Amino acid sequence: MRVVAGERKGMPLKAIDGTTTRPTTDKVKESLFNIIGPFFDGGIALDLFAGSGGLGIEALSRGAEKAIFVEKDGRAFQVLQENIKKCRYEGVTELFRTDAVRAVKGLLKREITLDYVFVDPPYHKQAYYDLVTQLVENDKVAKTGIIVCEHAKEVALPENYGAFQLTRQETYGAAIISIYRCIEEEGENVG
Repeated sequence: MRVVAGERKGMPLKAIDGTTTRPTTDKVKESLFNIIGPFFDGGIALDLFAGSGGLGIEALSRGAEKAIFVEKDGRAFQVLQENIKKCRYEGVTELFRTDAVRAVKGLLKREITLDYVFVDPPYHKQAYYDLVTQLVENDKVAKTGIIVCEHAKEVALPENYGAFQLTRQETYGAAIISIYRCIEEEGENVG
């Protein structure tokens, strides 16, 4: 695993041993970021089931100004901390070792607008995708924001989360990446 592009391009990232997490492969990560925008001009990223932090770190490397990482698993959280330190992103990150439900409740109480939301829960925990609804309904995702959900082929996600409509799906082996963008009243795709 490595950072694919941007200011930390080529930086190797530590992966988590075992089967408790499923890191997004470099190939999938590169393809995903080519779809949503190869480089960013600031903004805040939320990596909601962060694992080793590959998606949030990639967003920072490509120009996001801040990233919030949420990871419950102790071993994964330790690897996440090591990867953040290795990439020298301590000053632009917030790390929370907690359950995603509790983390989202905390975010709903904050004055914050997210520009990039990465949701990659354990594949058998479909209810976690409802957290996206909570973020959208509480105006925590910028109208120009992008929501990215990684899920198993058997999981059917909704066509939209509020004004955020499914605009693209890509299949990578057993995984599907679903990308949501805000569709304005005129029906135009923003971003």
